[in-house]
Amino acid sequence: MSRKTRKAYTAEEKVAILRRHLLDHVPVSDLCDEYHLHPTQFYRWQRQFFENGATALAGASRSATAALETQIAALRKGTDLIYTRKGADPFSACNKRVTSQ
Repeated sequence: MSRKTRKAYTAEEKVAILRRHLLDHVPVSDLCDEYHLHPTQFYRWQRQFFENGATALAGASRSATAALETQIAALRKGTDLIYTRKGADPFSACNKRVTSQ
């Protein structure tokens, strides 16, 4: 007996299939027949697509923020090493409290 191998769809392929249903109004049954999908799988993709839509749209700003935070951490680490070698606290000026008179 031979086993059927399952097709692993990429995110782009899934979106293309969902797009055909949502924009071109191709019936789910036709798409499932064409791509050898179970309707449950199709509706799972659709649910995930709608639940994670906000994440996809906000993804660019999050990744940019994460990249900047990584850069800041690296710069602070480098600054810490420089000032530690000289024996000074790198953020002593930032940590002093200003008292009002």
